[in-house]
Amino acid sequence: MAPAHLVKSEETPLTPDREEAREWVLGELSRREYQESKPSWFDQLAADFWDWLTSLEITATDGQQGIGLLLLTLAVAAVIVTAFIVFGRPALARRTRISATIFGDDDARTAAQMRSAAQSAAAQGRWSDAVLDLFRAMARDLAHRAVVTIAPGTTAQAFSARASSAFPASTTDLAKAAEIFDSVRYLDHEGTREQYDALLRLDQEIQKQKPLLPGHDRMTAGAESGGRS
Repeated sequence: MAPAHLVKSEETPLTPDREEAREWVLGELSRREYQESKPSWFDQLAADFWDWLTSLEITATDGQQGIGLLLLTLAVAAVIVTAFIVFGRPALARRTRISATIFGDDDARTAAQMRSAAQSAAAQGRWSDAVLDLFRAMARDLAHRAVVTIAPGTTAQAFSARASSAFPASTTDLAKAAEIFDSVRYLDHEGTREQYDALLRLDQEIQKQKPLLPGHDRMTAGAESGGRS
């Protein structure tokens, strides 16, 4: 019997000719659940290599066998290193580039403009855009106020850590905000109204707080000491 999703109506003939049967089979196998269960080409390559490796038979004297095993071990190590260079390093580089920037290369908007864009996106139900722009507005605002330093390459996580030093009471919320930004920006998760509301509360709280800047404690202590003398 043909797959249920391929039967268009009760009138569709259930005795296909050879070409129709072939199309049915190909259509069924192209479904996502079948494709996701297939081993990757790298899995297949590794399996083929292991089959070849286990098929080798070394029949020689003890000394020759030891040399053969050594050469075989070196060959395996070379394959592993080559695979890492070809596949591992580019993937690592891509992850580094992906998490490298909060702002786009040509994003010169002010914090106020970003907040306005976030509000507009939220009003239209575009929660992903609203979340991203609001997080960027917080980062741009704190950088403008010299509370944190943001340079090309600053990640959301790095910004969160630096902002937490200035606003220790908001450490947990800042960490969650960075996770939200990364999940929407780099993992293609859809932003939600709840996430936007959480970022909005955090933004408002930070604007009300007085940042704890480096040297603040020393300046306060010096002022108090001078007042007592």
